[in-house]
Order: sequence, then structure tokens, then C-alpha cells
Amino acid sequence: MSTPFLLVCALCLDAALGEPDWLWSRIRHPAVMIGNGIGWLDKRLNQGAHRRVKGVAVTILLVLAALILGRALAVFGPLVEVAICAILLAQKSLVDHVRAVADGLRVSLPEGRAKVAMIVSRDTRDMTQAQVARSAIESAAENLSDGVIAPAFWFLIAGLPGLLIYKAINTADSMIGYRTEKYREFGWASARLDDALNLIPARLTCLMIIALSRQWARWPEMVADARRHISPNAGWPEAAMARALNVALAGPRSYDGQVRDLAWVNGDAPREIGAWEVFRACDMLWKVWGLALGLVSVWVGLNFIF
Repeated sequence: MSTPFLLVCALCLDAALGEPDWLWSRIRHPAVMIGNGIGWLDKRLNQGAHRRVKGVAVTILLVLAALILGRALAVFGPLVEVAICAILLAQKSLVDHVRAVADGLRVSLPEGRAKVAMIVSRDTRDMTQAQVARSAIESAAENLSDGVIAPAFWFLIAGLPGLLIYKAINTADSMIGYRTEKYREFGWASARLDDALNLIPARLTCLMIIALSRQWARWPEMVADARRHISPNAGWPEAAMARALNVALAGPRSYDGQVRDLAWVNGDAPREIGAWEVFRACDMLWKVWGLALGLVSVWVGLNFIF
């Protein structure tokens, strides 16, 4: 079976089942296992001298381990490949988590804060309704790219090994890729490799949102916003999502009690937003998923014909 056909099956399986509690309450999720391994390496190697060298070694180890594991698992056939790909895609779980923020805001602001705290790392205790909504939409845009489009892209490019390498590096970046005193050196290699692996998928995600929202005329504005963003990749899907929904995103936010005055994305658009805009972001997540499924399905059809 062709890789595009396997991806179509995996996209549909993930959309249908997501991450069922009955399964992951009994066994550990692969992403959790990857995270545990990275945490073990962090605890033992992120100390003393030569932290950058140690971090490079950890990154190389993760790539080699994912490559070997991916090739070994692929031997078991297409059903295993589809299952693992579906598990490592995050479409349904992403929509569920973002929608939970909107549902929470409809109940009360504290409930919205509690739900958004599950998907963002910034301080949430004193967030306004608009800040909660913006945080949820930003998370939706960024995670659409690195939780759905990027894994699918690397599965298409390099099969199961490519998917596992991406997932390992992306998990490492989320754990040790911070520009803090503790991780600036140790997490440098994983952060830079994650930037490289997300370079194309982030821009693909941006283009898909633009195509669906017909915002081509505002492309120069999106490019400008993306280049001002603190992330070399996250700003692209955020800039597109902001204009698709006609909302302002990003702006000042607090991390560990310290306010960071970050640039606005689509700053002239309405800033006082709420649950309705978050629901609309969820709709866009499914539209992009549908477009991705359609494009890969066309690829499958062309392979069948020719």
C-alpha cells in the first residue's frame, strides 16, 4: 500500500477515535514514553560543563532511536503503520481541548481559565476573557501545524521513521527547547532542529488557512506579522488564523509572573473576543483537516490511475 493511502486511513482513524481514555488509562501513550525518555536524559546530562555538546548528543540519539524504531515497526505491515500514525496525529484531541476552552468560557471565566491552562504554558490565573480566547486560538493555530500537518508531512516524506523522528524532536523542543538559563545550551540543538523540521509544515498550514478563508490579498500583512513573531514558525499559522477569524492574537502575556510585551498579530482587528471566536477556530481546524485529507486523497487517486 502507498504511503499517501496509509495517511488517508490514519487521518480518518484519528478523526474518528482521537485519544480514547479507555486505552491510554491502561497503557502509556507513545508521546508520554518519548517524554519520559527525554526527561531521563535531561536529569542526567543537563548539568556541569559542555551542556551544548551533551544536548547535541541527545538530539542525535533521539533521531537515531526514532529512525531504528520506525524501520523496525514498519516491518509489521500497513496496519501497524496506520495505527501508529493515527496515534501520533492530534486532530481530534486538539479540537476537543480547544472546544473545551470555549465551553468553559460559556460557563464562567474561571472555568475558561482552568481549561486553557491545560493547553498553554503561560500564566492563566488573572487572564481576562479575551486573553483566554486568544490563548486558545493561538494554541489551535500552532498545534494544527505541529500536531497535525507536520506529522502528516513527515510521514508522507519519510514514512514511519520520518514521523517518529519529527515527534521525538518536537517533544524534545517542548521539554528542553526553552531560552532559559537551564536549557539555553542543553536544548539548543533540539530547538534548532525542530525549527527546521517545522519550516515547511508551518507555511503549508498558513497557505491552507488562507485558501479556505480567501485572504490572499492580505498575504504581505501575514508575512510581516510572522517575521515579528518570537517563533520562526508559529507566527505563520497564527497570522493566517487571525485574519481568517478577523481577530487580534498574541500581544502581551505573562510567563512565571513576568509580563512579556510581545508584538500583536493582526493588531488592528478586534481584541475583545470570547467563546464564539474559539468555536469558529475549531471549525477552521476541521476545514484544514478536510482540505489536507482531500489533497492526499487526490494524490492516492492519481497514483491509482497512473
